[in-house]
Amino acid sequence: MVKKELSVRAIKNGTVIDHIPATHLFKVISILGLDKIENQITFGTNLKSKLQGHKAIIKVAKKYFADDEINKIALVAPSAKLNIIKDYQVVEKKTVEIPDSIIGIAKCFNPKCITNNEAMITKFVLVEKEPLALKCQYCEKITNEEHLEVI
Repeated sequence: MVKKELSVRAIKNGTVIDHIPATHLFKVISILGLDKIENQITFGTNLKSKLQGHKAIIKVAKKYFADDEINKIALVAPSAKLNIIKDYQVVEKKTVEIPDSIIGIAKCFNPKCITNNEAMITKFVLVEKEPLALKCQYCEKITNEEHLEVI
């Protein structure tokens, strides 16, 4: 019998965000505002993954995210999976999806865009999921993953 060992400790109630690309862990923490909440948060990075080689994981105690919050992480971690935990058991699994409309979470890379010069909320339309392409609704420039800046 092979003994399995957890790399990151279990939580009683909350959400586990798994299969985050290891290089994108802190982007996901920022997008979800996890650096500003008081809940217990456990994260690990560069964990071995059969699918990704290396991955990151975030466990947030006593926190359940709304679908629109979770879909935000798809911008930087499209392979992420969510496990909803209640009494140490997975009660629901969710897959992230890039929303068709991205409002107020990404910055337009065009320095002349009105959103970079006036106090305005950014708005993008999803053009392509892979590779990621977002079209600014104001200046119509396309922002790709290389130029994506999450705000």
